[in-house]
Amino acid sequence: MAMNLEDYFRTIHEEQVLIKLPVGERYLMTGATQMLEKRREIIEVDKQLKAHREEFELKRKSLRQRRDEVLMKEEKLKESLLNFDRFLKENDAKRSRGAKKAENERKVVLQKEAEIQRLKEECAALEEIKQKLQRRVQRSNLYWNFLEQVLKMAKFEEVWELLGRFETLLITREQLCQRESGVQEQADSQRGALQTYIDQQSCLLLQNNNLLSQLQTQLDQTCSEALTWESKWNHIQNTAAKETLLLGQIKMATLNLYQMTDGEIGGEEGVAIDDTEEQLDKIQIFIQNHTDIVKDIKPPPTDTTLD
Repeated sequence: MAMNLEDYFRTIHEEQVLIKLPVGERYLMTGATQMLEKRREIIEVDKQLKAHREEFELKRKSLRQRRDEVLMKEEKLKESLLNFDRFLKENDAKRSRGAKKAENERKVVLQKEAEIQRLKEECAALEEIKQKLQRRVQRSNLYWNFLEQVLKMAKFEEVWELLGRFETLLITREQLCQRESGVQEQADSQRGALQTYIDQQSCLLLQNNNLLSQLQTQLDQTCSEALTWESKWNHIQNTAAKETLLLGQIKMATLNLYQMTDGEIGGEEGVAIDDTEEQLDKIQIFIQNHTDIVKDIKPPPTDTTLD
């Protein structure tokens, strides 16, 4: 069908079929309540179906009468066309209008027949919905019987009192579950925060231990280097003392040699007592001069060979 039957049914009969339930902030629809409401819906649907059938029958009768009238008019029109065929050419405009009118009447009949078919399909769909609701009610009878047995065993006199008590217990249970869930979430959050704090402290302790180990290693290396440098410093001090003593002895020897060459100490022509290099230069000059003198006064070697 071009139109959804359930949507059509909902649009046409929404105000008559739907049953308004009490609305509350914590209202809960139970199985027994649904069963009661479905029974009331079936009764209302039956009423609507009866009214709809009556209306459908009236429309169908009207459409039949209209179709018969159209057929009669069509027959008369055919007869007129056959009897006055000779006037067709002269009355072409009238014939054209008559044909259009017949076509319009034929379209109206087709539309009415389509509407009849649509109404039949709607009735079939409503009948199917009714059967579904009846089957649903039959399936729900088990809960209704159980509810009646519970009502006999309980202290309540009416079903609505028992349902109200049950709904109150459900609401209380839901509140307790929500409260328990909130407490559990809070405990999980605190437990997670505690574990995070423990992990952070563990990481911090591990970092401090690593830093302490590095500092201890650096301290050991520094102490070892300090001992090495201290040993080198002692060796340097001992070596410097020996070198200083040897230098002093060399300077004293040089000064004695310089004095033995009749060299002057101090004054404008003399050499400073600490100028060891100048003194060595003077001693070198003295040795060279005396070496030349010795060469000059040395007798020539005698020839001991005999002819």
